[in-house]
Amino acid sequence: MIFLNYTHKFFLGFFGISIILFLQACSVWDPGDARNTPSSSKDRVQKNLEEGRGITIGGDKDGGTSYQFATSNPLWRATLEILDFLPLANVDYSGGVVSTDWYNESGDPDEYKITVRFLSNEIRTDAIKVIVHRRKCELQKNCVIRKITSAVQSELQVAILKKAAIYQKNEKKKKKKRPKQKEKNKF
Repeated sequence: MIFLNYTHKFFLGFFGISIILFLQACSVWDPGDARNTPSSSKDRVQKNLEEGRGITIGGDKDGGTSYQFATSNPLWRATLEILDFLPLANVDYSGGVVSTDWYNESGDPDEYKITVRFLSNEIRTDAIKVIVHRRKCELQKNCVIRKITSAVQSELQVAILKKAAIYQKNEKKKKKKRPKQKEKNKF
């Protein structure tokens, strides 16, 4: 008897939630106005891209693309070039993080680790965050790791932003020099 009571409550609850979701789904759906929707598929795609509702994988017909990989992002390239003298422990383009391994300068008993977080693809001062950690180990290997604030952070950030600005300037020059290719007739 108790089992039937729980089963009855379960099905009643499931049915109630299903009805609520069904009714909610009906009120959200908006078919759109045919007068405001372009009839040509190319025009619809262009309108969706302008409104930010779509992606392109193959790129535009003029040779440009709408996505950026690590080699085309100036901030990413500049960071890798500035930190190229250090061993890299973690490089995650999709997560927006470059992290070095622990290193020390000759004669310094402390080890340092640098992490660069990408907050934006735009070249501006708040687009990246540079974090420096220091690890101080005693002879017994009792290590203390602390996040430090030093001039190295701001120097690295300025160097990365300067290098990225140079990369972006060079890319714009290349785009201006490259003539647009005419679309060839495939027939």
